[in-house]
Amino acid sequence: MRSLSHPLPPLPGGHAREFAAPFVASGPSGVAIRARLKHLSADDEMVLRAVGAHLGALASRDLKARCADGLEHDSDTWAARKRALTSVSSSRWAGSITKATHDQWALARRNQLAHIKSLEAGIATIRHRLSLPVGQPGSKHAPGGYRSADEWHAKSRRLATLSARHAAAVADWQAGQVRVVRGGKRLLNNRHHLDEAGLTKEQWRARWEAARWLLAADGESGKRFGNETIRITPDGQVCIKLPAPLAYYANAPHGRYILTCAVAFAHRGSEWADRIGTDRAVAYRIHHEPERGRWYVTASWQRPTVTTIPLEAALAKGVVGVDTNNDHLAAWRLDVHGNPIGAPRRFSYDLSGSADHRDAQIRHALTRLLHWAKRCGVAAIAIERHRTMRRTQATSTPNTVRDVPVTRNPLLRTENERWGCRWHPPSEMAYSGVGGTCDSIHWSLVRRDGTCLCCAAPSGIPAMTATPTSTGPGCDAACRAMPSTDARRSPSPTPPRT
Repeated sequence: MRSLSHPLPPLPGGHAREFAAPFVASGPSGVAIRARLKHLSADDEMVLRAVGAHLGALASRDLKARCADGLEHDSDTWAARKRALTSVSSSRWAGSITKATHDQWALARRNQLAHIKSLEAGIATIRHRLSLPVGQPGSKHAPGGYRSADEWHAKSRRLATLSARHAAAVADWQAGQVRVVRGGKRLLNNRHHLDEAGLTKEQWRARWEAARWLLAADGESGKRFGNETIRITPDGQVCIKLPAPLAYYANAPHGRYILTCAVAFAHRGSEWADRIGTDRAVAYRIHHEPERGRWYVTASWQRPTVTTIPLEAALAKGVVGVDTNNDHLAAWRLDVHGNPIGAPRRFSYDLSGSADHRDAQIRHALTRLLHWAKRCGVAAIAIERHRTMRRTQATSTPNTVRDVPVTRNPLLRTENERWGCRWHPPSEMAYSGVGGTCDSIHWSLVRRDGTCLCCAAPSGIPAMTATPTSTGPGCDAACRAMPSTDARRSPSPTPPRT
């Protein structure tokens, strides 16, 4: 990381950009791996469906009770719910159900608060624009008045609608009332729009039932193979402790059912085997995908907190600077003084399609980036940390601005995925943040003829100089993540001026 000897140029409107201090990201707090349950027999599928439906019904009933308790919930009501569940399942199944219920209720509360804040932001923006004269132009950082009286009238009605929604949301928040749909609100609404969703009644029903099943058990350290409820042996044998009402399905002692198939974890399988070999806790979740007709098991566990190394040690062997874009990661290797080495690299991905496809594309790009960084011999990857989810961009209309949700930026979408790759292969990630502005600061590196080194587009920057620029529709190549070329012109052993 390099400090600047001159202040950054101010943003339009007089706001100055400031760099936040770089830091080394801490390691992932947990691990989750998935494997397919292949070659299940008809009896296996029947038992899994029966157990999942039974526990899912109990989870729905428990969630209803938890939502009814609202803010009056305490340890006594939790114990009463768990005792009621234990009599129709088991103590461990009851613990897993109540834990899942508490997590779901807490998530609903956080979403409710985020919804209230979103409504407040929208109300404040509309009120500000309604207070301005019609047709008054705005600036790059503040919207102006509405363009016509008709639009002003429509937005005044919109303000009344948002105010009513805000009042209702605040009332629910204060009363501790949340609205949760087990199985997902989107899937529930698809029932009324089957043609648009491309589903038949039978297909929708299969997905709805599978989404509401519950086959998840928390791990226990000190117990055999780390889990007493869903147990997987080192050779892949899956054994499930049946709830009391379904004990007649057991094909093994102590009310257990053993699946005929064997499971193998390809990703981090050795780490999983080491963990269950020492009887450390591993949580398991079995789930069904009706659209593909497949069953999967997900194993997850927590990782101990690891002390990160100092930033100076992480950058001792150089660094790979990474800039994220809408369809690719732009990377360049830098030496210890911030000088670019070799040619920039581009790791493309496609964010169209389903969420699973997008996640797979981003993970594949991150994997290629980490492998390339390992081949370069560096010990760190420097990447900018985006702190805001929205930014203001100029529209085609002069003197007007609009809020654009930055939802396709992989930095904002893959925080956990990027940190999850942090230790495999072992490479530190150093983050540099930008404080006090929504725009990201990059560095443009140009040729002597004034064109960008990566895309050959005219940059409007003097030749062989580097100027901090903000993210915009211009060059979005890897060179914008580079430090000043003053260091590039000096010999490598000589540190650049600071």
